[in-house]
Amino acid sequence: MKRRIPIGAPGRKRDGGAKKRGRVAGKAAVVERPVEASGEASGEASVEPTAVRSEARPAVMRSAKPASDRNPDVAHSLFAITAPGLERITADELRALGVAAPVIEPGGVAFTGTLDDVYRANLWLRTASRVVIRIASFHASEFHELERRAKRVPWERYIGVPARARFRVTCRKSRLYHSDAVAERLAKIIEQKHGLAGGFSLAGADEGPSDDDVPGTDDAQLFIVRLVNDEVTISADSSGELLHRRGYRQAVLKAPLRETLAAAMLVGSRWRPAMPLVDPMCGSGTIAIEGAMIARAMAPGIDHARGRSRQFAFMQWAGFDDRAWSERVASAIAGSSATAASTIIASDRDAGAIVAARANAERAGVAGDIEFRQGAVSALELPASPGWIVSNPPYGVRVGETGALRNLYAQLGKVMRDRASGWTLALLAADRALERQVGVRFEDVFRVSNGGIPVRLVKALIA
Repeated sequence: MKRRIPIGAPGRKRDGGAKKRGRVAGKAAVVERPVEASGEASGEASVEPTAVRSEARPAVMRSAKPASDRNPDVAHSLFAITAPGLERITADELRALGVAAPVIEPGGVAFTGTLDDVYRANLWLRTASRVVIRIASFHASEFHELERRAKRVPWERYIGVPARARFRVTCRKSRLYHSDAVAERLAKIIEQKHGLAGGFSLAGADEGPSDDDVPGTDDAQLFIVRLVNDEVTISADSSGELLHRRGYRQAVLKAPLRETLAAAMLVGSRWRPAMPLVDPMCGSGTIAIEGAMIARAMAPGIDHARGRSRQFAFMQWAGFDDRAWSERVASAIAGSSATAASTIIASDRDAGAIVAARANAERAGVAGDIEFRQGAVSALELPASPGWIVSNPPYGVRVGETGALRNLYAQLGKVMRDRASGWTLALLAADRALERQVGVRFEDVFRVSNGGIPVRLVKALIA
C-alpha cells in the first residue's frame, strides 16, 4: 500500500520517542540486502560508497563528492532483488550477462557493476523483481546523526524534475526504530536541498499476496532504507515498476502467475527451446509466452509489439543518455531470433482462458509461436518427440477443493503414464498429498511463494 504524506504532517511521532532503546518492527518487509561497507571506529562510514575498488568489498569513502555516477566506467555496489527462493537462478542469469562473481544472499543477488550493467540487468533479467544501486552507507543511532549524514547523499542524481520520492524503510536492532519517522527525516533533507513535490509516500513490500496485477500509479523515485544495528544503508531503485510487469499480461484470470516466476519455472526445469513445451492448464498463458520469448532471445524489458522499451526509473536520473539507450534497445530488438521454439502448446479447458492467453501472446509478439487449444487434461495430445510439460495447477487452498483436485492430479498422472514416456513433468505445487496423486517420484527444484502461498517447483522424468 502507498500513502502520500506531507512533510511535517500533524500527529507524526517526533524525536522524543526515538531515543528509547528497543525493537519495533518496521512498517514494510524488505528482501533487499545490498553488500554493506564497514564503518571506521569513529562511525564516519561511507556516505556514498557507490564506487568500489574490487568485486568483494565496496570502497569506504569519506568524500561528499566521490566519482560521478555519470561516468559509465565507475563501479557500483548493486543488488538484484528476487522473490526468496529464486536467488540461484537470478545469479546464473547475471553470469550469462557477463557479471563476475555474483553473491547470493537471502532475497537477491549482490554484484559489482557499472551503470551499463544496471541498464543491461533491467533490460535482460527474467527472474528478478528490481535492480537497486546502493548510494549511501553510514552509522546513525540518533536522528541528528541521520540528518547530518543524509545531507551528504547526492539525492539529486536519482530524483527527476519535479522531485518526488517514496521510501521503504525497515529498522532492526537499531535505536532509530520508527520507520515512518526515518522516512520523514530523509524526505525533509531532500525537500530542503532540492524541493519535493507533494510530500512523500511510503511503499509496501514487493513480494506478498498483494494485487500485483494492477500497475502502480506512483512514479516517484523509490529509496530502500535499511537500519540494522544502527548501520544505515540507502539504495535507489533503478527499475521503477516491478520487472515482472512486462506489459503483455493485461488479460488475467484468477490466481495469475507472475512472469518472473514463470520464467524461473522454465529455467529451473531445464527446458531447452529445441524441445517441445506444453502447458495443459495454461490460464493466462504466461508460461508459454515466457518460453516463446526465451526461445527467440527477446529481452523482457522491451515491448516488442511496439518496438520500444518499457519505462525504467533510471531514465529520470541525471545524466541519462536517451540516445545511447535507444541504440541499445534497437540492438536488442535486432538481435532477437527469427527462429521460434520447436513446439509450444498452451491448453486449458476454459474457453475464456484461451482467449486471454492468445490476447496476451499477441501483445508479447509471440502469438504465432504458440498453438492454443481448448480441452481438458484428459484430452491432451502431445507431440511425438519427448519434451517438457510445465504447468501451474490449482493448489486447493480453499476448504472443500481438495477432493476435486485429487481427481485432477490423478488424471494428469494417468495421461503422463499413458502418453508421455520420456517427457519431463514440472509443476508448481503446494500440497504433497496432491502431488502423490500423480503417481510419479518428484524432486524439489526450488521453494518460493506465489500469491502469498508457499509453493515448490517439483520435477520428474516420466519413465
